[in-house]
Amino acid sequence: MSVELIFQFLGEQWILAAALATTLGMLILHETRKAGPSLSINEAVQLVNNDEGVFLDIRDAGDYARGHITDALHIPAATLAKRVGELEKFREKPVVVVCKMGQSAGPATKTLRAQGFSRAQKLSGGMMEWDAQKLPVVTQ
Repeated sequence: MSVELIFQFLGEQWILAAALATTLGMLILHETRKAGPSLSINEAVQLVNNDEGVFLDIRDAGDYARGHITDALHIPAATLAKRVGELEKFREKPVVVVCKMGQSAGPATKTLRAQGFSRAQKLSGGMMEWDAQKLPVVTQ
């Protein structure tokens, strides 16, 4: 397909092209807002260590038992809204939300921020990235 044909199509179907561009822009904006702020593993470790923060593991009990970050608190995502009070002592501290791949942590981070945990952020890549970098885990 030649470039000339693409420009001809865009010129003739400008309404469709504009609608597609708008839809893609809105989708990107929505996904960005849903995910919330994220940290690399190095940033997260430094933040937790330097500011007395905590890793919050929101995976299910089986995944948590197979391996989790040292001293991570475990509150499964399904129970987070009911158990947010357990995090009260970390309200002004960094809370780094950890899930399996970094996707479920976004909505959990948003929930925490809505509850006043302004320093809540998600771990980019989740435990899969942690394991890929061969970082230590605790097993039960």
